[in-house]
Amino acid sequence: MSSRSARRAIGVIAAVLAFAFGTLPAPAEEDLGPAFASIDLATVEGVARVEGEWRYSDARIVEVPFNGPGPEGQPTGPAGSTYDVEPKAGWADYDDSAWEVIAPTTLERRRSTGRVCFNWYRIVITVPERVQGHDPSGATLVLETAIDDYAEVWVDGELPRRLGQSGGSVVKGWNAPNRLEVGRNVRPGQRILIAVFGMNGPISGSPTNFIWMRQAVLGFHRGATAPRAVEPHEVNVDVVRLDPRIDELVPANPKLFKLAEGFEFLEGPLWRAEGDLLFSDPNANRIYRYSDRDGLSVFRENSGYAGADVAEYGQPGSNGLALDPSGRLTIAEHGNHRITRTASDGSETVLADSFDGKRLNSPNDLVYRSDGSLYFSDPPFGLPRFFEDPRKELEHSGVYRWAAGRLTLVSRDLEGPNGLAFSPDERYLYVTNWDPGKKVVMRYRVASDGSLTDGRIFFDMTGAPGEEALDGVKVDVQGNLYVSGPGGLWILSADGAHLGTVRTPRLAANFAWGDDGRSLYLTARSALYRLPLMVGGAGLTRQTRP
Repeated sequence: MSSRSARRAIGVIAAVLAFAFGTLPAPAEEDLGPAFASIDLATVEGVARVEGEWRYSDARIVEVPFNGPGPEGQPTGPAGSTYDVEPKAGWADYDDSAWEVIAPTTLERRRSTGRVCFNWYRIVITVPERVQGHDPSGATLVLETAIDDYAEVWVDGELPRRLGQSGGSVVKGWNAPNRLEVGRNVRPGQRILIAVFGMNGPISGSPTNFIWMRQAVLGFHRGATAPRAVEPHEVNVDVVRLDPRIDELVPANPKLFKLAEGFEFLEGPLWRAEGDLLFSDPNANRIYRYSDRDGLSVFRENSGYAGADVAEYGQPGSNGLALDPSGRLTIAEHGNHRITRTASDGSETVLADSFDGKRLNSPNDLVYRSDGSLYFSDPPFGLPRFFEDPRKELEHSGVYRWAAGRLTLVSRDLEGPNGLAFSPDERYLYVTNWDPGKKVVMRYRVASDGSLTDGRIFFDMTGAPGEEALDGVKVDVQGNLYVSGPGGLWILSADGAHLGTVRTPRLAANFAWGDDGRSLYLTARSALYRLPLMVGGAGLTRQTRP
């Protein structure tokens, strides 16, 4: 990089940081009171207590291509160049194995290159069984750290920010400490990734010194344990653009908003005409309801099972949710091995619980066709021991069709049939496969009698890195597919091309179109997000958010 380019880069970064260093207060936090225990991560004993190790790397400024502002003020104008920071070590999937391991007692050592410089400190902590004689189960874990001179703090791959925020995950001030929650309702053995981005400052003053960490202390507090809605706010999102067609779907300056957090494992989102979203937490055996207007509430307890052996199940609750053409809620119940439909008066009808005299495995996802027929997937993933579970009666995993009280097996091609979605014209049914050895999206032609024919692999992700297989799938009005795949949300064209991948802090298991039809709601492990897009969802009547 030329000296002129370097000066331009520094000027850009200085302007951004000047905006970031506002004096508005940090968002309101729960009154946690004093910590009942703490761990000093600047000591050998403290780091050993959390089974961690500090890893370190300098960061550098690099020149990258970027478009100038277009008529709407977004980066859609003439091609040009700008500057970025490497490495992108805040993301949870970043590989720091080649980084230097530093002793916790050396965090105060001056590091990086001096003057205008940046660096990274990363550590993965494991919540201990006991902390200073206390059981940490259910605690809220708070990190307090201070970087000389400025810091941003990523937790499990996420960097949240609110308008006017000062401190927490973003810069607090010159040599001011950052204090933020890094875990809520934690459990022993839980692993949490913390990545601290350090900056030397003041930027425009080009200081004649270096970066160092003044402190890093974990505090364990007694706090609320229930999931909570948060003020909708931005978090990091990255779009890997592989085909120009993605620019018509995902904005040039995409935004991902966090809506709620603190769940066990989210699935099955469903947008309703009332202007709210229902979604399942199969691990917690609940269905939740969310709206911007009313926040978060429990919609149904024991959503999938209430048997005496419920404690043996990892995911006893509901998974997929859908509305039939009459607006009745239809639920895939893991532990009960069945599909049920609930009428407006609360009465419940079992649509399917067995096939050929044998109990279903654990119905997973479901989708209605406009003629009222219901298709659902039935892998054994809701059973405690999956394929080896003694409760499993069927020899196969299947995709079924229910219509007029009759259940038909329409496919048994896959070991782990999972997400289901119709093409906009309903001529095809797409089925994802949760199988690390066969990460494929299948496409079937829907015959006039509702059976599936001409099954073929539409897209194969088996070679993609990562342990994740395929989960949820949705389709937009143009026929593009949105698939939960390895490393993110894969966008596939109707002709089978990989247009790009949307990377989010937590991998989304499933999605639902909502709001005016152009927002995609993401159920992503412990959090709920919303991703505004430029195209509408198939099968969803456009509505206005209340």
